Amino acid sequence: MSATRVCALSELEQDTARRVVIGDVPIAVVLDSAGEVHAIGDTCTHGAISLSEGFVEDDTLECWAHGSRFSLRTGAALNLPAYEPVPVYVVQIEGDDVLIDPTVTKEF
Repeated sequence: MSATRVCALSELEQDTARRVVIGDVPIAVVLDSAGEVHAIGDTCTHGAISLSEGFVEDDTLECWAHGSRFSLRTGAALNLPAYEPVPVYVVQIEGDDVLIDPTVTKEF
């Protein structure tokens, strides 16, 4: 699969997660306070909760239901109750388009 346009960069709100679904892959897209765009799996590994409904702070996304925080850079679970990471996807910016390939994840 190739990268798919998920939104315009100008549509992203800083420090707010946006849920997109490519095929059957839910992804949380975040424009952080430093202006960097991140894409991580949108499902909390502690429970089937959408992370895009959570809270962005610096380079983390917090699950609104359980309080687990995930690194936007590595996908690592930073505190309990979650301990498994979420996938992190490669983001491409072309002009004002945000593109993600859900078959390409970053390795850490």
